[in-house]
Amino acid sequence: MLHVPYRGSGPYCYANSLAMMMGVDAPEPAVIETVTGSPFGMQLVGGALPFFDPYGWTPETGVQDALAALGWTARTLSDGEPGAALGRLASLLEAGPVMVGPIEMGHLRYQPGMTGPIGADHYLVAVGIERDHLTVHDPQGYPYARLPLPDFMNAWRADTLTYGRPYTTRTEFTPIARVSADAAITAVLPRAVAWLAAEPTHPMPAGSLANGDAALALADLLDAGDNDVREHLVHFAIRVGARRLTDATTCLHRAGFTDAAATIDRQARLVGSLQQSVVTGDTPTAVDTLRALAPTYDNLRIDLQHSL
Repeated sequence: MLHVPYRGSGPYCYANSLAMMMGVDAPEPAVIETVTGSPFGMQLVGGALPFFDPYGWTPETGVQDALAALGWTARTLSDGEPGAALGRLASLLEAGPVMVGPIEMGHLRYQPGMTGPIGADHYLVAVGIERDHLTVHDPQGYPYARLPLPDFMNAWRADTLTYGRPYTTRTEFTPIARVSADAAITAVLPRAVAWLAAEPTHPMPAGSLANGDAALALADLLDAGDNDVREHLVHFAIRVGARRLTDATTCLHRAGFTDAAATIDRQARLVGSLQQSVVTGDTPTAVDTLRALAPTYDNLRIDLQHSL
């Protein structure tokens, strides 16, 4: 079946933020996302919150892995008192843009419907600061958005998120090695195999499940009519999951890993097809799709192992 690379919008906040910070030397966001490791697995956190990314994985882990794979370094600063953190940000902005995050998306009131914390993580690129507001490039679709400083500080505190440290910035993005996209993709594959193995070395909340077990348990949650899970899937998890799987398919094809690319393409098509069935309430089809997805994670791990 023909694979068509995806071009369009989607919730790719950290990949697009990294691309903005890397400037003209940045690889495509599809490559950045793939080398974060995010496409290689599925997790059901605490038995209740689904993500189409690896068991124990977080965007902070992914950002560090992507920088290493692509041959870049960046200076990361976190924590401190709010006033000192804001002063530090203002000083950093004198030298250029600053990647900020994770932050709580619910405090970004320029985004329609955002009135307070919702437990959703996000990344931005800060481009300027004035007395009472911060100007940001928000990869969600808001260039040069103005955010009042009190709202920004509440978001940047990140105390409603399950990972990350408060007041985190990344600056001084510097290439230290010339690494091609294909070489970076190849370099992360052993890490991808490890993510797919879902080793218990990653601390997780009780009841968390990985890969095929996560897919089967998610099917049961949908079958039981869990509306919170449904809302999370239709507004975020399916969209970003299908996007990163599609991009990983493109990347694995270009690097010559055709068997693994075929398997991850099947995952992309299955996850992408969930949007229609979950939005329209066609629960039997969604359940069947997740049950078909479950065995593909072991298949992908085997395909990648054979390619190494």
